[in-house]
Amino acid sequence: MSDFIIRFLTAAPLWELILIFCSKIIEVAVSTVRLILISKGYRREGTILSFLEILLWVFIASRVITGIVDAPIKGIVYSVAFSIGVYLGSLIEGHIALGRVLVQVIISKSESTSLIGGLREKGYAVTSMEAQGRDSEKTVLMIFANRKGKEEIVRDIRALNASAMVVVNDVSTLYGGTISSIKKLLK
Repeated sequence: MSDFIIRFLTAAPLWELILIFCSKIIEVAVSTVRLILISKGYRREGTILSFLEILLWVFIASRVITGIVDAPIKGIVYSVAFSIGVYLGSLIEGHIALGRVLVQVIISKSESTSLIGGLREKGYAVTSMEAQGRDSEKTVLMIFANRKGKEEIVRDIRALNASAMVVVNDVSTLYGGTISSIKKLLK
């Protein structure tokens, strides 16, 4: 039994397994970012990444398929690297954070004036609407922003009013209006 395990683990050279592992992680990370870019409307950038992705895939897949019967460890390394690549790609996309969000804040009408003023002082473009909640009059605030700065906006809202209800949604299309100051856009 131990001879089988040793043969299974050493059927392919270590350098080849490392090459497959690292290359597959890069290829799948690129693929994940490409899919997200295309879904957010960045077609040109996604198309460029697709070239790199398929180029890597062709060479990696051919390396794995060649001799897989004799070295099935290649398939296992390939599969583990695929999973890690998906995770890494999602981390990269989260760091890049392309796109826009709509931050909606629901607050009691009596507390809305101070929150609106505080957010506008911080440079946010805030639109407010009167609304009726279950038990009282409410104000709904809408702030369109870059996805990259959404955590800061939510922190600012929570610092100004910890009881405010905050909802953040991705926005696929946005025309006109005011997003935020240039300082906020570049973050």
